[in-house]
Amino acid sequence: MTHGHKGIISIQTKPANNPLFGQSKWWGEPDMPEELDWPEVKAIDESGNEFLDPLTFVCQIRCEDIASFDPEGWLPHKGMLYFFAALDYFLGDIDTPTYPGIGQWRQNYFRVLFSPNCEQLHTHHLNYPDGTSATLPAEAITFLPSSEADDGNRLLGYPYIEDVRENMPDMISLLQIEENDHWNLTFHDCGMLYFLIHPKQLLARKWNQTCCYLYSL
Repeated sequence: MTHGHKGIISIQTKPANNPLFGQSKWWGEPDMPEELDWPEVKAIDESGNEFLDPLTFVCQIRCEDIASFDPEGWLPHKGMLYFFAALDYFLGDIDTPTYPGIGQWRQNYFRVLFSPNCEQLHTHHLNYPDGTSATLPAEAITFLPSSEADDGNRLLGYPYIEDVRENMPDMISLLQIEENDHWNLTFHDCGMLYFLIHPKQLLARKWNQTCCYLYSL
């Protein structure tokens, strides 16, 4: 199996008026089976006390939605993929204790989870102490064919940024995330966030071998 320009998938989003339960979605709350927990990272508050800080839920990808765009089978064509990352700082919370920095992130600042089926899912909620939702509103995803010449949010292909390709050679961009003013999502200055994985690990479905890399000018 060779990797070229085939099977690269653009992610387009638009606001939704419902939680999009069990569907592909960006932001919102993840719909996961009971055995999967919302990933957390250890952090220290201003008083020096350690606590667990939930990672930001980025998106869930219903794999059957992307099957027709992935003829080489790089991704599963059944089940659900979930992406989490420490994005609080980049979404405007500059006082957050979980700032992962530029370059390759430590393993605890992100997570890729997978459910082999989309049955018996339930929504995992994350609320502030006053009961209001701590997540951004869910947005519906439309998938379109893309290429490595395209920026934006996308699945598969090699990283759009040449510096990232050089610093992380032979790694496939499992998920590429671009800045977005609508979400108040900025990666310092003209940055991109990448979930990267080696092709052999991707084909073996070893999601815990994913790494995360933040590029910024």
